[in-house]
Amino acid sequence: MRQGSRRRLCLLPLAFFASMSLADAPRVAAAADLKFALGEIAATYAQQTGSKVQISFGSSGNFARQIPQGAPFDLFLSADEDYIFRLAAQGLLRDRGRLYAIGRIALLAPPGSPLPVDGQLRGLAATLADGRLQRLAIANPAHAPYGRAARAALEHAGLWQALQGRLVFGENVAQAAQFALSGSAQGGIVAWSLVRSPELSERGEAALIPESWHPPLRQRMALTRRASPEATAFYDYLQQPAARAVFEHYGFSLPAR
Repeated sequence: MRQGSRRRLCLLPLAFFASMSLADAPRVAAAADLKFALGEIAATYAQQTGSKVQISFGSSGNFARQIPQGAPFDLFLSADEDYIFRLAAQGLLRDRGRLYAIGRIALLAPPGSPLPVDGQLRGLAATLADGRLQRLAIANPAHAPYGRAARAALEHAGLWQALQGRLVFGENVAQAAQFALSGSAQGGIVAWSLVRSPELSERGEAALIPESWHPPLRQRMALTRRASPEATAFYDYLQQPAARAVFEHYGFSLPAR
């Protein structure tokens, strides 16, 4: 399927892996857009090595605040590389880490929504103008990189001000996708990596928004100062061809090695 095509999808609730009950497993803080891609990578890693990781998915901005407060994470995969740079400048990370992916955003709507789905947001503008659109979900721009990207795209389309009072903010981009499909909103702007998940089917329609409409979602990862050897091994695995192929499958652009 070409990137610009529409997809049918079904969103499953966020859940941690059973490996999280293992007290000695490395703890990973991961941006919510990685829910399905990183979940698949971690499952394959466990099968191949017998080593499991504990993954917490959420807002990159929230994780960036928790780590200086002592949150016991070994590895941080952020959806915004600036959070990594700031933590590194505070001496909380081993180094400035590695760029692992560049994300994209998409417009999403469930069946029966009055919102036509197109990447240029013409349908959004039309339904907003005629009063059919009541709510649109995005991640909270205050701390979620995908929320900031959504705001930038809406500003580019000249729709941000008109949408004030109609926006529903998710704590992270995965929650925004849940709102978009659950009836809390008539659609949303979410991560393309969630849209491409095989777990999403028959619950909505989505289309890519031009990447030139928002600052690039440069996603970077880094080990914290407390990282264990097991965390280092998983960090190294994420840079290998097998893991990179999974990121690419979920719609991420890959940085040159």
